[in-house]
Amino acid sequence: MATERDSDEALVARAGRGDRRAASILVERHTDKIYAVCFRTLRSRPAAEDAAQETFLRLWSHASKWRPKGAKFETWLYRVAMNICLDQLRKRKREAPEESAPERADDSLRQDDRVFAAERRRAVDEALEALPDRQRMAINLCCYQELSNIEAAEIMEVSVDALESLLARGRRALRDRLAPMREQLTGRMSDDGTAQHY
Repeated sequence: MATERDSDEALVARAGRGDRRAASILVERHTDKIYAVCFRTLRSRPAAEDAAQETFLRLWSHASKWRPKGAKFETWLYRVAMNICLDQLRKRKREAPEESAPERADDSLRQDDRVFAAERRRAVDEALEALPDRQRMAINLCCYQELSNIEAAEIMEVSVDALESLLARGRRALRDRLAPMREQLTGRMSDDGTAQHY
């Protein structure tokens, strides 16, 4: 019988033989990470929930065929999630009409530090969303999911050099996009004209 202490590889082998408990343990173990990477890629809670659910449905339907082939199970699962997210993004681009830019928050709302922090997060999120899909994915995997370049390259099915190129271009684009807001993002001006950093 599958237990919480079993490795991912042992659990997926059992799930492939129809062990629902093993599949359930895998889902519980990886849901937070998979949902997080889907949300960071898709920027929508419902879309991220759908992508995560589809990832685990594919786990269940492909568990009997899964073989290590040098990659960890978690790497394979991330790859499945990323492919589902890319499919959703492509579909969204085909179907969605051109959207107008999001409205800027009124400066008067920035009196509260919590609102200021939310505005700063939103600016970074908007900059991330403006990146090409693969650059955003590379940054999400390496910076937010804290995966190594080797792991992220395996998930994205690219070489480490290609991944590092995606990261460099993505970081440069973020820096350029956020440069006009640098003072706003790093601090606010006090009454005497000096920056207040947070």
